[in-house]
Amino acid sequence: MSVYKKFLGQTMVYGISTIVSRLLNFILTPIFTRSYGAASLGIFTKMYAYASLINAVLAFGMETTFFRYLNKHENQKQQVYNNSFIIVAFISTLFLITGLVFIDPITKWLLNNDMSHYQDQRRYVQYFLWLLFSDAICVIPFAKIRADGKPFRYSIIKFINIFSYVSISLFFIYGIPLIIKNNWPFAEFFESWFRDKWVGYVFIANLIASVITFILLVPEFLMVQFRFNKAMFKTMLSYSWPVLVANLSFIINENLDKILLDKYTTEAQVGIYGAVCKLAIFISIFNMAFRLGAEPFFFSYAKNANAKDTYAKILQYFVIALSIIFVALTANIEILKYFISRDEKHLAEYWVGLPAVPYLLLGYVCLGVYMNLSIWYRLSDQTRFGLYISLVGATITIVFNMVLIPRYSYMGSAWVSMATYGTMMIISYVLGQKYYPIPYNLKKILLYLIISTIIVFTSFFVFNRNIYIGNAMLLAFVAGIFYLEKKDLMKILRKG
Repeated sequence: MSVYKKFLGQTMVYGISTIVSRLLNFILTPIFTRSYGAASLGIFTKMYAYASLINAVLAFGMETTFFRYLNKHENQKQQVYNNSFIIVAFISTLFLITGLVFIDPITKWLLNNDMSHYQDQRRYVQYFLWLLFSDAICVIPFAKIRADGKPFRYSIIKFINIFSYVSISLFFIYGIPLIIKNNWPFAEFFESWFRDKWVGYVFIANLIASVITFILLVPEFLMVQFRFNKAMFKTMLSYSWPVLVANLSFIINENLDKILLDKYTTEAQVGIYGAVCKLAIFISIFNMAFRLGAEPFFFSYAKNANAKDTYAKILQYFVIALSIIFVALTANIEILKYFISRDEKHLAEYWVGLPAVPYLLLGYVCLGVYMNLSIWYRLSDQTRFGLYISLVGATITIVFNMVLIPRYSYMGSAWVSMATYGTMMIISYVLGQKYYPIPYNLKKILLYLIISTIIVFTSFFVFNRNIYIGNAMLLAFVAGIFYLEKKDLMKILRKG
């Protein structure tokens, strides 16, 4: 089997689980918007934005460090696993204890001193402290499953996690009210504590799903040996802390706009932006599936003589797939927008945010390319460059969001997201070619990115999201790609 087919096969397994998981989550969006409204969805968006920032800190860059050190110390794999897990477990436990001790000041800060919803917000914080701890403690066991080449086990656990979250959320939204309404068994019990349309039940559902995941990972937890290698820890730390700061900066780029929207505008505006961001989920899914398959593959393949040529070809096909998804989403936005809300009374409330979508999608395209390019500093142990690039991105995000949000609301956030990831992509390419040159076919990559961008903005703004014209342009784009790539594709298929 050719290396490309092997890589594609692994990525597809991760991709299918990621796609199904995220799609189930995506389906919840119109349900949440109908059930809770824009203001409550704003609370939801805000809490998960903060959670993403904290998750990056708790993981401490150890996931990437784990893969790198497995490659560097093939005869000490158990010790690499021990060190990685112990570090994350210690940080997570310290976070949980600290958070529970200072829960009241944290709650007041999140409320901007508005004490009218204090008790509810305090409960949200409490749920998220345990949720974040549970998720963080599972990071290295999940990484071990990927490193051991068990994508199906990884996928099954992820399926169970999201199925649990979705089913429990639906039970709170529809099941309990139905039981109470029809006076079915346990109706009196549920009625004694149930609050209709309370967004906190979504957080409870997520917490329960995370605990179930924790239980399913018990076999990986039992493999940990609590023997700490101090010498290895020092070198792992020197590799991981720039990854930590880079990951944190990335999360800032991804979520600070929602946090600042909450500070400068209203929860309804945050809710609208959070809802339209869901339309970018398909590119986000593709990027995530690629990362899950690519990270262990790139590290394990690094010692091969033709590694750089392989990485170059993978990026080219990655950009092709990403460009097609980019155009396809925009061409069919008039269908996809119904996943924001199917309830007619919410249409004007949420669809007003649709003009932000092309900019958000382009930002995710640039992010996907950046993720692929970033392998150069991870493989060459120059993670400090990832730190520098991410800090540049974070600076752009912070400064320009603070400037543009008060004037342009979520549209300013969408523009900044696009500019941030585009800048990071360009800087990574330039530095990578200097310190770890990979022979990318820059002409073709730029051709596909530029043409897809022109098609998207023409389809959306010139032809006013006409579904027929958009899909005609999509078909023409795919036909052009096939014409240019058919020789290489035939070679790869013949290698099978």
